[in-house]
Amino acid sequence: MVRSMDDNIEIHTFLYFAYGSNLLKERLQLKNPSASIHCVARLKDYKLIFGNYKGLASDRWHGGVATIENSPADEVWGVVWRMNVADLESLDSQENVRLGAYSPVEVNVKTRGQELNCRTYIMNSCIYAPPSPQYLKVTHLLLHSFPPPFYLSLYHTLNVVNESGALYGYTVEDEEKCK
Repeated sequence: MVRSMDDNIEIHTFLYFAYGSNLLKERLQLKNPSASIHCVARLKDYKLIFGNYKGLASDRWHGGVATIENSPADEVWGVVWRMNVADLESLDSQENVRLGAYSPVEVNVKTRGQELNCRTYIMNSCIYAPPSPQYLKVTHLLLHSFPPPFYLSLYHTLNVVNESGALYGYTVEDEEKCK
């Protein structure tokens, strides 16, 4: 909870760690207008993967979307957003929590010597799949929204498509899981 300096009114807020398409401010604020960037952070012992809930391609993205999974010694870079609790239902809806596609979880992220407790989302019943072209377009937009150190980490994390169409970090083993 944060107290407003201007009018001494308590505003109930929470921290949300975004690692996928919600890194893009314009996308997140469409239905969550209170979202304001708090900081850049990293989540240790997780890795970013792409997939579909129960193997069903998203109607919105038409292919794989981002989620995270436990992976010792790996890390996921993202943005911590401060949001009003009033936007929580909208955020859950955006992440298809009621449908069971994602579950909200609490994670501890690190930023400049500080640890923050944040809400994030992990896909349930994830079947690995390459990111869709639409998802990658959003990824390319957001990559250029951040300063170079974060940009490079994010570029590596998001497994952006190279000129030949192959995914960096997307292995033959991952491809086999899609069959």
